Amino acid sequence: MIEGGCLCGAVRYRVTGKPRSSSVCFCRSCRLASGAPSVAWLIVDRSQFTLLSGRLTTFRSSLPVTRSFCGLCGTPLAYEHTDDPTAIELTTATLDDPIQLPPSYEIWHSQRLSWAASDPSLPHFPEEHANADI
Repeated sequence: MIEGGCLCGAVRYRVTGKPRSSSVCFCRSCRLASGAPSVAWLIVDRSQFTLLSGRLTTFRSSLPVTRSFCGLCGTPLAYEHTDDPTAIELTTATLDDPIQLPPSYEIWHSQRLSWAASDPSLPHFPEEHANADI
């Protein structure tokens, strides 16, 4: 079981069981949504995710994608894609102890900013990648 939440503490969540995967995304959409050069994500089954407190505010960032965040402090928390309605992606850095679930690969490396740090020990994929086990 792992827990996490937003900056102001209004939104808290819990994940039970092992995540499907853990990655870092360099795509332009994630960069704009976060204001950062990359975003680390955990993918879990929706059945593993429980919202403990607060309410997620949603934004449809593209036709198939809904992003969720805290409506009070703005912390980006989740990503859902219509291609897999059984999954929810959570921003790894919002975990209480994110060091427990480091990324196992990097995606959208083709859109990585030239000055953005990348881990040379991880597999890099130019675009999406099927969920790899962590």
